[in-house]
Amino acid sequence: MEFYETNPQHDLTYSDVFLVPSRSGVSSRLDVSLAPGDGTAATVPLVSANMNSVTGPRLAATLARRGALGVLPQDMHLQDLDAAIRWVKSQPIQWDTPIELLADDTVASALRNVPALAGHGVIVRDGHGGYLGAIPANELAHALPEARLGDLLHGAVTALDADDVPDARAAFDLLVAAGLEFAPVLHHGEVVGTLSRTSALRSTLYTPALDTNGRLVVAAAVGINGDVAAKAKALVAAGVDVLVIDTAHGHQEGMLRAIAAVAALGLGVPIVAGNVVTAEAVGDLVGAGATIVKVGVGPGAMCTTRMMTAVGRPQFSAVLETAAAARELGAHVWADGGVRYPRDVALALAAGAASVMVGSWFAGTIEAPGTLETDASGRVYKESWGMASAKAVSERFDRLDPYELARKQLFAEGISSSKIYLDPLRPSVEDLLDMITSGVRSSLTYAGATSLAEFHERALVGIQSAAGYEEGKALPVSW
Repeated sequence: MEFYETNPQHDLTYSDVFLVPSRSGVSSRLDVSLAPGDGTAATVPLVSANMNSVTGPRLAATLARRGALGVLPQDMHLQDLDAAIRWVKSQPIQWDTPIELLADDTVASALRNVPALAGHGVIVRDGHGGYLGAIPANELAHALPEARLGDLLHGAVTALDADDVPDARAAFDLLVAAGLEFAPVLHHGEVVGTLSRTSALRSTLYTPALDTNGRLVVAAAVGINGDVAAKAKALVAAGVDVLVIDTAHGHQEGMLRAIAAVAALGLGVPIVAGNVVTAEAVGDLVGAGATIVKVGVGPGAMCTTRMMTAVGRPQFSAVLETAAAARELGAHVWADGGVRYPRDVALALAAGAASVMVGSWFAGTIEAPGTLETDASGRVYKESWGMASAKAVSERFDRLDPYELARKQLFAEGISSSKIYLDPLRPSVEDLLDMITSGVRSSLTYAGATSLAEFHERALVGIQSAAGYEEGKALPVSW
């Protein structure tokens, strides 16, 4: 990356900079590869944050199906993490993971799992687990909230037979021919997944992130306290593909000891560690055994670190410096936090990041943990919170005695509750992936790059005023 006709005299955020177009021989954004090349199996440079309100097993599986990576949070108890990892590994690759409810469940309970929009739906089972049928989600909009799902099933349900679907294009054509937006997929009468026209189309464009056994990949985080090595071994035994050693202040002795302990095990998976914002920190973490360093202190939407402590660094400059340092050491960085638009993801990658971590942006999606809630105006949202907040502290230390828990909660910081509204046009994390990767692919074509490695070299970055940033925004109203 080079700066265009300027040399910065101060640290920069994503809104301070812009990409300058260069001469390009790339004719289509589909001609570029977004594979991060960081030692993970990801084919898309996006990672979900290891936050309780962001990444659960369903979101992790959905991301992996489209080539991205989900990081399960360290606040989960070890047995729950083990179960979540094994669940992700058991999920279908060619089909979507079904949302399953019982015949006695109500429409209201269904709408807490999926919005009443076309292209989505629920599988209905009886009390013994037998398959009864499927209901397209848009039909729920016209039913009474207290109505039983079983009463909404009328006649035979059109389904796809897995044996009749050789590839994703054929699945799309079958759905169109049948006039369906959503359908269950059966194999020998058993539900193996669901499919929509859009998900079939996506399967022709994305390459899933798979392990050596052909299963979806998943990452998991651990903290730096306790027996980190034992927990890391247990997670790898459960099937985890990437280990993330995470703490708010990554450049500390406790982190270096934790990295060294895990690296000494020779588990054969990438070790991610952070968070840091300096080249010196990258050198220390990589020297201890990290292969990827997580970069960012304070830029996240749920984070109050900078306002509470004054600690942190503008994210673009932090990524630029740390990525250069990691490259010299044969390591990589993930840019963690501060992205609000696809442009920010492109700028993080231009600065040298292998992947970009997304938190709150993904929290307001169907696949994120938690249930869908509706506010007084009828808008649908999910709850999100920071990982240093009182809510997160209570969950993290729920097994402490009341006195010790109270001590922890006394100094909690961060946002404990925030409503993240679902975008009715992009309610799924896959919709956000479409939007982000579309923008990033175009960014590469403007730079004349066909890969992220070329983008790191060819990206031309300018510095702009606040007015310049505002000029780039679309007008929300007509002239």
